[in-house]
Amino acid sequence: MSHPSHPSGRFLYRLRAHLHRGGLIAYPTESSYGLGCLPQNALAVRRLIALKKRPQHKGLIVIAANFAQLKPLLQPMAADEEAAIKRQWPAPITFLLPAHQRILPILRGRGRDKLAVRIPALASARFLCHVTQSALVSTSSNRAGKKACRTEREVRRQFGRQVMILGGRTGRRKQPSQIIDWKSGCRLR
Repeated sequence: MSHPSHPSGRFLYRLRAHLHRGGLIAYPTESSYGLGCLPQNALAVRRLIALKKRPQHKGLIVIAANFAQLKPLLQPMAADEEAAIKRQWPAPITFLLPAHQRILPILRGRGRDKLAVRIPALASARFLCHVTQSALVSTSSNRAGKKACRTEREVRRQFGRQVMILGGRTGRRKQPSQIIDWKSGCRLR
């Protein structure tokens, strides 16, 4: 299924219903196709981790159209700190920020209290979050140890019908987003 630049109401209904049922999607990001789901759907997050054969102790990235979509997932922060973070985005920079206690622990990763979040540089990824009216989990579209998919065809070959593929072009970045701990400034990737 392609992701039209001006999606019809029917397409949006099918996409939202798929996500709310715990469905997984593949969509273009800055450097490759990403795999995603709704971050509050525990079944979908577990299915995503199993599909990728990803170690469960690793956390996941959550992307959003704007900071307001991320706020329910994060601890409250001072207005000046929030403003400083907002000035950094949209960009291929993922920040580790203090996670709200009610988010799924599997999103943070075992023993972690921070969540990796980003407002992507790629307009189509932000648009996807806008039309789904939700932040989305965003992890590279590959099984653990394999190369990330850069095309719709590669996603189809690796995952078949296990994900709804939203077509489009990935960004031109060769590397995935940087991951930076906001408090310490330490670059983790």
